Amino acid sequence: MKQEAAVRLTDVKKTFDGKEFVLKGIDLEIPKGSLTAIIGFSGTGKSVVLKHLLGLFKPTSGKIEVLGTDLSTLSEDELTKLRQKFGVLFQSAALFDDMTVMENVCFPLFEHRRELKQAQVLRIAEEKLQQVGLDPKHFNKLPSQISGGMQKRTGLARALALDPEILIYDEPTTGLDPILTEMVDNLILSTHKLREGVTSIMVSHDLSAAFRIADHIAMLDSGRVLLFGTPEDFFKTEIELVKKFVNKGMKHQ
Repeated sequence: MKQEAAVRLTDVKKTFDGKEFVLKGIDLEIPKGSLTAIIGFSGTGKSVVLKHLLGLFKPTSGKIEVLGTDLSTLSEDELTKLRQKFGVLFQSAALFDDMTVMENVCFPLFEHRRELKQAQVLRIAEEKLQQVGLDPKHFNKLPSQISGGMQKRTGLARALALDPEILIYDEPTTGLDPILTEMVDNLILSTHKLREGVTSIMVSHDLSAAFRIADHIAMLDSGRVLLFGTPEDFFKTEIELVKKFVNKGMKHQ
């Protein structure tokens, strides 16, 4: 039985200058409740696809549906409301430097859940920080006072604050050492398993992680989806470029 799609892109094209197309007709369905990795060479449009899902970019043509809603039909206010169903972990964790760990996680709750009392907000933030395995002794520290791994955990706790239906990870392990990379990958996997029904979408350069933790993988090339399938489909494929990319990528891990 075919799974319901959390995200569906139909013939999505994007040009920023009216001449050169970054996306050249993306067709992609990401199943609800799955962990999907988007891979591909640099400059193939991976992060541009993510920004379209969040409604930060509008396609030049084509259709984008998120949780059954066509983004082109939404007003700016409706788009803001829909974005609350997303949690995003950025490449650099993107924490507010002048806020403590706890204040960083409370921020989206104070912004979007104004009906909650301060004590409720603090309780939710504490719960999320414990979920990602951060020791309470670090809750009142500033980002500069904690390690890179702890910053990632804090960023993920903040992404989880509003109980999103879709979690997005944009190059979460770029620039990290192998031990920290494995920690972040395991954190993504355990978070996905813990949150039943949540859809996780990860853009990654780390092929071994993608093949180890993802249910589905989409490989982009030249602004199109070259192959979408399970890790097994990628190892069996006869598409030359995919074989080359996978072999090279796995060798470098």
